[in-house]
Amino acid sequence: MADDQRLWGYPEVAAHLGISVGATRSRKSRGSLSSPDDDSVPDRPRWKPSTFQNWRPVGRGFRSDLHSSPDRRPPRPTDRAGARP
Repeated sequence: MADDQRLWGYPEVAAHLGISVGATRSRKSRGSLSSPDDDSVPDRPRWKPSTFQNWRPVGRGFRSDLHSSPDRRPPRPTDRAGARP
């Protein structure tokens, strides 16, 4: 890569996201992790740190409804019969 920015492997991405390396690999295999910036070495994807600057995981433990983008309105609570106020 021509960019002088240091690339992150699985351990650095995992540390940044606060999850295990295994969970990071799992997220990549499921497609819930950003695409690698460099995949020239098989089985050793690399990402630029800036790739994860504004990236937020979607899945267990992440409330996307609390972190909605300005162009999207949060879901409205539904009225449930018999619910206490």
